[in-house]
Amino acid sequence: MHPRGADILSAIRTPTADTNVCPTTMDLVKQFIEMAKGRGQTVVLPEGSDSRVIAAARRLVDEQIAAPIVLGTPDEISQAASQAGVETRGIRTVNPVDSESFEKYGAAYASERGLKESVAKRMVGRPAFFGGMMVRLGDADTMVAGVKTATANVIQAGALTVGYAPGITTASSFFLMIMPEFRGQKDCPLIFADCAVNIAPTSEQLADIALASAASAAKLLGKAPRVAMLSFSTQGSAAHPNVDLVTGALAIIQQRAPDIQIDGEFQADTALMPQVAAKKIKRPSDVAGKANVLVFPDLNSGNISYKLTQYLAGARAIGPFLQGFAKPISDLSRGASVDDIVATTAVCLAQTREATA
Repeated sequence: MHPRGADILSAIRTPTADTNVCPTTMDLVKQFIEMAKGRGQTVVLPEGSDSRVIAAARRLVDEQIAAPIVLGTPDEISQAASQAGVETRGIRTVNPVDSESFEKYGAAYASERGLKESVAKRMVGRPAFFGGMMVRLGDADTMVAGVKTATANVIQAGALTVGYAPGITTASSFFLMIMPEFRGQKDCPLIFADCAVNIAPTSEQLADIALASAASAAKLLGKAPRVAMLSFSTQGSAAHPNVDLVTGALAIIQQRAPDIQIDGEFQADTALMPQVAAKKIKRPSDVAGKANVLVFPDLNSGNISYKLTQYLAGARAIGPFLQGFAKPISDLSRGASVDDIVATTAVCLAQTREATA
């Protein structure tokens, strides 16, 4: 096995005796929230000047979901708390440039990035970078940002501080799609990737997205990840450079991590429906007709598909969540609600725990 495949494979502990696509029907996010309660895990929230962040931190403390660390100046946090109508009692607040850890983080960042300490400190003084260093050095379990920070900046901070998972060089995203009913089962979760970050991935990047998605699914779904590489072609039924992109990604995956259940190229019906797979696939496949992770060939198809699924099928779309990093961090939409921040924190914390065996 290629060493990069070995690295990512170690993060995907495949559950055994798995015959169903869907886990239990209890709301998956509620499960993650309940799992997090009382564990004392920490989340750094870099955008302490936003009232939604303070309100979410208040709820995380009051419901014992996590111990939030809110970044910002005292004035910013005080004003945001006033706007939210909450008290900051019990919420840990940190002003990065005045923190006792500022020098340590600056020195560590300078050493890791080969920078002068003066330059490193300017970078670490930025809340998203300071938060990333907290996660990097084990002072926080995860970071959740994005209500006031562009996705590209959250990704940049994560890449330069937390770094990528072994064997991965591409940040990507996934949505948890909760289907109201799928093949007679209610509230069935699927993972869709990448629907928010990579516009036109190369075959190498598509391979990274698939491997990162398998690792995410292993930790979140409670089932063996079965990853379908989607296309408008099934097993050579069409010839086109866009199909070659997907088959090229599969060739890379087979070299890097041949033991992970990733297969294709499949049309969506072949990936999801056993009766269609039985007609179209003439060889054994652990994925065809049984996929619980769908990897789209580009952002056009991924973004359109998740929105169609959300609005036409009545699915709940949760995310997007960032993936591919050495430790879980995530982005939020600018319009994220307090509930969204809490839910994202719970999902990120779930990714810090081992996959179900």
